[in-house]
Amino acid sequence: MGIHIAKYALLVVAGAPFVYYALALFSSWRFFSSRNAGGSDPDYTPPVSVLKPVRGLDPDAYENFASFCLQDYPEYEILFCVGDASDPVVPVIEKLAADFPGCHIRLLYGSGRDATNDKVAKLARLTQEARYDTLVINDSDVRAEAGYLRKVVAPLADPTVGAVTCFYVPTHETSAVQRLQSVGMLSDFYPGILVAWLLDGVKFALGPTIATTRARLEGFGGFEAIENRPGDDLLVGRLIADQGYEVKLLRYWVSTVADFHSMRDLVLKRLRWMVVMRHMRPWGHFGLLFTLGLPWAIVAALVSDARVVGLAYLGTYLAMRIAMTWLIGSWGLKQPFHLRYFLLIPLWDALAVGIWLRSFTRNTINWRNREYYIRNGELVPVGTAD
Repeated sequence: MGIHIAKYALLVVAGAPFVYYALALFSSWRFFSSRNAGGSDPDYTPPVSVLKPVRGLDPDAYENFASFCLQDYPEYEILFCVGDASDPVVPVIEKLAADFPGCHIRLLYGSGRDATNDKVAKLARLTQEARYDTLVINDSDVRAEAGYLRKVVAPLADPTVGAVTCFYVPTHETSAVQRLQSVGMLSDFYPGILVAWLLDGVKFALGPTIATTRARLEGFGGFEAIENRPGDDLLVGRLIADQGYEVKLLRYWVSTVADFHSMRDLVLKRLRWMVVMRHMRPWGHFGLLFTLGLPWAIVAALVSDARVVGLAYLGTYLAMRIAMTWLIGSWGLKQPFHLRYFLLIPLWDALAVGIWLRSFTRNTINWRNREYYIRNGELVPVGTAD
């Protein structure tokens, strides 16, 4: 009798991911079918400072940077900040300035700050040096279309909007690892974002695009206040939302160029994010257990006395995962959806489960080939912690 009750309980719990998947499907459909495409006032074009903290030479760096010199926008500047003149990206930026003399480009050397998070320290200086109060922050791997600045700045015309962010998709994929990363974004990361949007609103930002104002940053102390903390993009969105402003997630996306080529790079990137989330949102991180459909479907298939029940769990898992990936990737973000994506979904899910489990035993994160502890929400280089 007790064994039967335990099996029944496992089958009930194994259905929990299906509830999450249904919620993800509904939130994705609702978001992308909304008539509100993003901009509240397409004629709102205040002068903008584009801030780019840079370190090292990303693939296709020149093409990425050049896309920001071709914006259909009346007045803007582009500010780069590198560590020092020896950075290999410096000649690329100098060539950019020579090729686009009509574009206001400035290159700054060093943050002038002693901070663990070098990117955020650079953003602190870039914010101080910016000519304009409207700021658009993005990573060096972003490639933008000509209407990008108009799209991401327009919602700031609404005084209740404190920040704007948007999705990102790869420009192209040249390896199986990069395709696997894309599947992870479309089938795993983005569904979680859209469920959060539906249930609690957007209280985060995505690093490839954050449009905001100097005043909204100063409202939480500016980048100086978070220069020793991980997850700066998430924090910016959260701290602006905490001031009572809306963080607008656009039905719009930019392109990014993949900067990793091996499975190790992919695993370390995902593991770093998982460990950061475990520290920032411990209960939410543990709750991911009930969103992991693959292991629960396997458990259901193993404990079920009827083969048809086990097959139903496995079939429902696969059907819902494919539907989520297609709905967000193909229908929502207009990405080509090939058969290989279907085949990679279970592989990504198995990898994600392993990384999630590993995150509970990992005490450090690897970031730019250095190891850091997270202590009281701050990054501490390994070797300096107590």
